[in-house]
Amino acid sequence: MNALTLVHEVVRTRVKAGDICIDATAGRGYDAAFLCELAGNGCVTAFDIQQEAIDSTRELLLSRNLEARLILDSHANMDAYFEEGSVSCILFNLGYLPRGDHKVYTHFESTREAIQKGLKLLKKGGLMCVSVYYGGDSGYEERDALLPYLRTLDDQKYQVVLASFYNWSNDPPIPIFIEKL
Repeated sequence: MNALTLVHEVVRTRVKAGDICIDATAGRGYDAAFLCELAGNGCVTAFDIQQEAIDSTRELLLSRNLEARLILDSHANMDAYFEEGSVSCILFNLGYLPRGDHKVYTHFESTREAIQKGLKLLKKGGLMCVSVYYGGDSGYEERDALLPYLRTLDDQKYQVVLASFYNWSNDPPIPIFIEKL
């Protein structure tokens, strides 16, 4: 098991046909494709600031006969595209684009803004999954700011669960699940 399979197993129990879902960091398109398969006739939107990620996601979706709205924009602007309380699931993979430029990676300021806006977009019972990939040449600062921030979320409105690959060495990813109560 890894972070991706753990997140997908949890999401699989929550997303159903007709749901509205967001892939906040399109990357290579695997989460967007996964959400499309689950949401069926629903709507999946994937954001990324890199054209390479949008193109890669488009190619993967086409190869699987899936369709999603792809937006070249920061996840911090997701609220411009959705109504408050309308989204069932939002997925984030923080870090840099796999096999991409390691100098371009997510930063806490825009991630925090995206999480705040995403939490407003989630419907009651909606799920946000944030997988924190850090280590190597990026990500420690984002991780070290994000984890204390998540502790400040109102426990009457949100339940935050952090998973840990406790015995893994070399900066294991941190899957985080946030449910809107």
